[in-house]
Amino acid sequence: MEVKKHTIKLVVNNRPDVLARIAGIFSGRGFNIESISANITLDPNVTKIRIVTMGDSSTVSKIQNQLKKLVDVQSVSHIRESKHGRREMIMMQVNLTDENRRDVMKAIDEFQCKIVTKKVDHCIIEATGNEDDIEQLIKRFEPMGIEDFSRSGVVAL
Repeated sequence: MEVKKHTIKLVVNNRPDVLARIAGIFSGRGFNIESISANITLDPNVTKIRIVTMGDSSTVSKIQNQLKKLVDVQSVSHIRESKHGRREMIMMQVNLTDENRRDVMKAIDEFQCKIVTKKVDHCIIEATGNEDDIEQLIKRFEPMGIEDFSRSGVVAL
């Protein structure tokens, strides 16, 4: 079977150790979590968790079945790309020099980034897009001097 990225959405009770037990399902089977995001819902007692992992469909189904057995898990579903929106956000600090300032500003316009902070020697930008968009953005800014960045992980509906 083909190994590819899969996104699993969980609805869980908002309690301590739930995330640790979920992560234990993955690590116990030797699977890495590529990306994870967890947020409370309109009900503060309920949390939605989105996990991106690599594997074949059969293995992901087995993981889903194990997750369903956890006490605080209300539901588990596999998010299919064609039916759901998938987005990610990145905040990135880019060095600004006399030599690269024009290129940085051009790339910011190109990728429709938002400037969060602009100082003499650096700027912090924000961008959203799908995973490929974010990877392209990093590749574009890398030669200009990325000081640091933080990615949100996949958010999907």
